Amino acid sequence: MNSGAIDELALYRAERRVLDHQRKLHRWARNEPRKRFDDLFNLVCDQATLLVAWERVAGNRGSQTAGVDAVTRRHVEEDIGVLPFVEELRSLLRDGSFQALPVRQVAIPKKSGKPRLLGIPTLRDRVAQMALKLILEPIFEVDFYPSSYGYRPGRRAQDAIAEIHQLTSRSYEWVVEGTSPHASIMSTIRS
Repeated sequence: MNSGAIDELALYRAERRVLDHQRKLHRWARNEPRKRFDDLFNLVCDQATLLVAWERVAGNRGSQTAGVDAVTRRHVEEDIGVLPFVEELRSLLRDGSFQALPVRQVAIPKKSGKPRLLGIPTLRDRVAQMALKLILEPIFEVDFYPSSYGYRPGRRAQDAIAEIHQLTSRSYEWVVEGTSPHASIMSTIRS
Protein backbone atom coordinates (compact mmCIF):
# COMPACT_ATOMS: atom_id res chain seq x y z
CA MET A 1 0.00 0.00 0.00
CA ASN A 2 1.18 3.49 -0.79
CA SER A 3 2.43 5.25 2.36
CA GLY A 4 0.61 8.42 1.32
CA ALA A 5 -2.79 6.76 0.96
CA ILE A 6 -5.55 7.06 3.55
CA ASP A 7 -6.50 3.95 5.50
CA GLU A 8 -9.81 2.62 4.11
CA LEU A 9 -11.40 2.32 7.55
CA ALA A 10 -10.42 5.90 8.41
CA LEU A 11 -11.87 7.09 5.11
CA TYR A 12 -15.09 5.13 5.70
CA ARG A 13 -15.45 6.71 9.15
CA ALA A 14 -14.74 10.16 7.74
CA GLU A 15 -17.36 9.69 4.99
CA ARG A 16 -19.95 8.55 7.56
CA ARG A 17 -19.19 11.53 9.80
CA VAL A 18 -19.49 14.02 6.93
CA LEU A 19 -22.71 12.39 5.73
CA ASP A 20 -24.13 12.69 9.26
CA HIS A 21 -23.20 16.39 9.32
CA GLN A 22 -24.76 16.91 5.90
CA ARG A 23 -27.99 15.18 6.89
CA LYS A 24 -28.30 17.28 10.06
CA LEU A 25 -27.57 20.52 8.22
CA HIS A 26 -30.09 19.66 5.50
CA ARG A 27 -32.75 18.71 8.06
CA TRP A 28 -32.20 21.92 10.07
CA ALA A 29 -32.30 24.06 6.93
CA ARG A 30 -35.52 22.36 5.78
CA ASN A 31 -37.28 22.45 9.17
CA GLU A 32 -36.16 25.93 10.20
CA PRO A 33 -35.98 28.15 7.08
CA ARG A 34 -34.90 31.19 9.12
CA LYS A 35 -32.18 29.34 11.03
CA ARG A 36 -28.76 30.96 11.12
CA PHE A 37 -25.86 28.59 10.81
CA ASP A 38 -23.27 30.36 12.93
CA ASP A 39 -20.69 27.65 13.58
CA LEU A 40 -19.98 26.08 10.19
CA PHE A 41 -16.29 26.93 10.28
CA ASN A 42 -15.57 24.07 12.70
CA LEU A 43 -17.27 21.64 10.33
CA VAL A 44 -15.23 22.89 7.37
CA CYS A 45 -12.02 22.51 9.39
CA ASP A 46 -12.99 19.08 10.72
CA GLN A 47 -10.42 16.45 9.76
CA ALA A 48 -13.17 14.17 8.42
CA THR A 49 -14.48 16.92 6.13
CA LEU A 50 -11.00 17.65 4.80
CA LEU A 51 -10.28 13.93 4.24
CA VAL A 52 -13.49 13.49 2.27
CA ALA A 53 -12.73 16.69 0.36
CA TRP A 54 -9.26 15.30 -0.44
CA GLU A 55 -10.77 12.05 -1.73
CA ARG A 56 -13.24 13.89 -3.96
CA VAL A 57 -10.55 16.16 -5.40
CA ALA A 58 -8.01 13.33 -5.75
CA GLY A 59 -10.60 11.24 -7.59
CA ASN A 60 -10.99 13.87 -10.31
CA ARG A 61 -9.05 13.57 -13.56
CA GLY A 62 -7.62 17.01 -12.95
CA SER A 63 -5.88 15.99 -9.74
CA GLN A 64 -2.73 15.33 -11.74
CA THR A 65 -2.79 18.89 -13.08
CA ALA A 66 -0.76 21.22 -10.91
CA GLY A 67 -1.62 24.78 -9.99
CA VAL A 68 0.98 27.54 -9.57
CA ASP A 69 2.65 25.58 -6.74
CA ALA A 70 3.38 22.56 -9.04
CA VAL A 71 1.80 20.13 -6.53
CA THR A 72 -0.17 17.16 -7.92
CA ARG A 73 -2.00 14.29 -6.26
CA ARG A 74 0.97 12.02 -6.91
CA HIS A 75 3.31 14.50 -5.25
CA VAL A 76 1.09 14.66 -2.15
CA GLU A 77 0.67 10.88 -1.92
CA GLU A 78 4.31 9.98 -2.57
CA ASP A 79 6.29 12.85 -1.07
CA ILE A 80 4.18 14.66 1.51
CA GLY A 81 1.56 12.13 2.62
CA VAL A 82 -2.18 12.76 2.59
CA LEU A 83 -2.60 13.12 6.35
CA PRO A 84 0.24 15.67 6.74
CA PHE A 85 -1.16 17.57 3.72
CA VAL A 86 -4.66 17.62 5.25
CA GLU A 87 -3.34 18.55 8.70
CA GLU A 88 -1.31 21.44 7.29
CA LEU A 89 -4.38 22.75 5.45
CA ARG A 90 -6.46 22.30 8.60
CA SER A 91 -3.92 24.25 10.64
CA LEU A 92 -3.83 27.08 8.08
CA LEU A 93 -7.63 27.27 8.07
CA ARG A 94 -7.93 27.19 11.85
CA ASP A 95 -5.34 29.86 12.60
CA GLY A 96 -6.66 32.13 9.84
CA SER A 97 -3.47 32.14 7.80
CA PHE A 98 -4.88 30.23 4.83
CA GLN A 99 -4.72 32.28 1.69
CA ALA A 100 -5.67 30.99 -1.74
CA LEU A 101 -2.85 31.13 -4.25
CA PRO A 102 -3.23 32.68 -7.71
CA VAL A 103 -4.90 30.49 -10.30
CA ARG A 104 -2.67 29.09 -13.02
CA GLN A 105 -3.98 30.12 -16.43
CA VAL A 106 -3.66 27.67 -19.31
CA ALA A 107 -4.88 28.06 -22.88
CA ILE A 108 -6.22 24.91 -24.53
CA PRO A 109 -7.31 24.74 -28.17
CA LYS A 110 -11.03 24.53 -28.92
CA LYS A 111 -12.42 22.66 -31.93
CA SER A 112 -12.59 25.98 -33.73
CA GLY A 113 -8.85 26.40 -33.20
CA LYS A 114 -9.30 29.37 -30.90
CA PRO A 115 -7.77 29.05 -27.44
CA ARG A 116 -9.95 28.49 -24.39
CA LEU A 117 -8.54 29.86 -21.16
CA LEU A 118 -8.72 27.62 -18.11
CA GLY A 119 -7.95 28.59 -14.55
CA ILE A 120 -6.31 25.84 -12.50
CA PRO A 121 -6.33 26.37 -8.73
CA THR A 122 -3.76 24.64 -6.55
CA LEU A 123 -4.65 21.24 -5.13
CA ARG A 124 -4.72 22.75 -1.63
CA ASP A 125 -7.20 25.42 -2.76
CA ARG A 126 -9.37 22.79 -4.48
CA VAL A 127 -9.52 20.75 -1.26
CA ALA A 128 -10.49 23.85 0.75
CA GLN A 129 -13.19 24.68 -1.82
CA MET A 130 -14.51 21.12 -1.72
CA ALA A 131 -14.66 21.20 2.09
CA LEU A 132 -16.77 24.35 1.88
CA LYS A 133 -19.00 22.71 -0.73
CA LEU A 134 -19.51 19.64 1.45
CA ILE A 135 -20.76 21.79 4.32
CA LEU A 136 -22.67 24.53 2.48
CA GLU A 137 -24.42 22.47 -0.20
CA PRO A 138 -26.92 20.68 2.08
CA ILE A 139 -28.00 24.04 3.53
CA PHE A 140 -28.51 25.85 0.24
CA GLU A 141 -29.95 22.84 -1.59
CA VAL A 142 -33.14 23.22 0.46
CA ASP A 143 -33.87 26.60 -1.15
CA PHE A 144 -33.83 25.38 -4.74
CA TYR A 145 -36.98 24.57 -6.64
CA PRO A 146 -37.35 20.96 -7.81
CA SER A 147 -37.27 22.32 -11.36
CA SER A 148 -33.79 23.86 -10.89
CA TYR A 149 -31.10 21.81 -12.60
CA GLY A 150 -27.99 23.96 -12.93
CA TYR A 151 -24.94 22.90 -10.90
CA ARG A 152 -26.84 20.66 -8.52
CA PRO A 153 -25.88 17.22 -7.30
CA GLY A 154 -27.48 14.37 -9.20
CA ARG A 155 -28.95 16.64 -11.88
CA ARG A 156 -27.83 17.07 -15.45
CA ALA A 157 -28.84 19.12 -18.45
CA GLN A 158 -30.25 15.91 -19.94
CA ASP A 159 -32.63 15.64 -16.95
CA ALA A 160 -33.91 19.16 -17.64
CA ILE A 161 -34.42 18.33 -21.31
CA ALA A 162 -36.31 15.14 -20.37
CA GLU A 163 -38.61 17.12 -18.06
CA ILE A 164 -39.23 19.73 -20.76
CA HIS A 165 -40.07 16.97 -23.23
CA GLN A 166 -42.45 15.29 -20.77
CA LEU A 167 -44.25 18.55 -19.95
CA THR A 168 -44.53 19.73 -23.56
CA SER A 169 -45.93 16.41 -24.71
CA ARG A 170 -48.91 16.97 -22.36
CA SER A 171 -50.27 20.06 -24.12
CA TYR A 172 -48.41 22.57 -21.96
CA GLU A 173 -47.27 25.75 -23.62
CA TRP A 174 -43.97 27.12 -22.39
CA VAL A 175 -41.26 29.61 -23.16
CA VAL A 176 -37.95 27.99 -22.37
CA GLU A 177 -34.76 29.93 -21.91
CA GLY A 178 -31.47 28.28 -21.16
CA THR A 179 -27.79 28.49 -21.70
CA SER A 180 -25.04 26.00 -22.21
CA PRO A 181 -21.30 26.43 -22.51
CA HIS A 182 -21.68 25.94 -26.27
CA ALA A 183 -24.68 28.03 -27.19
CA SER A 184 -27.53 30.08 -25.87
CA ILE A 185 -31.01 28.80 -26.68
CA MET A 186 -34.43 30.37 -26.45
CA SER A 187 -37.49 28.89 -28.01
CA THR A 188 -41.20 28.62 -27.65
CA ILE A 189 -42.36 25.04 -27.34
CA ARG A 190 -45.92 24.14 -28.23
CA SER A 191 -47.64 20.82 -28.32
